[in-house]
Amino acid sequence: MKKTIITVVGNDTVGIIAKVCTYLANNNVNILDISQTIVQGYFNMMMVTDTSKSEKDAAALSKELSEIGDKIGVVIRCQHEDIFNVMHRI
Repeated sequence: MKKTIITVVGNDTVGIIAKVCTYLANNNVNILDISQTIVQGYFNMMMVTDTSKSEKDAAALSKELSEIGDKIGVVIRCQHEDIFNVMHRI
């Protein structure tokens, strides 16, 4: 299993979850866990995903998700679980 952490942050608008999840489903990325909050109009979502069945590598997924984020006005980051853990270690 290739776990990847995807974060989505920005102003809340209609369809953020739908657009991100549709892209993931179309690329055979399984969502293992998801957390989403909206605080005073700011949207924040974090997903743990399994990318092992996707035909695209992490770089391509990250680039395309970033482009989707640009179109809908949010920042989407996609990181392999190991990189995420190292970056967020106390």
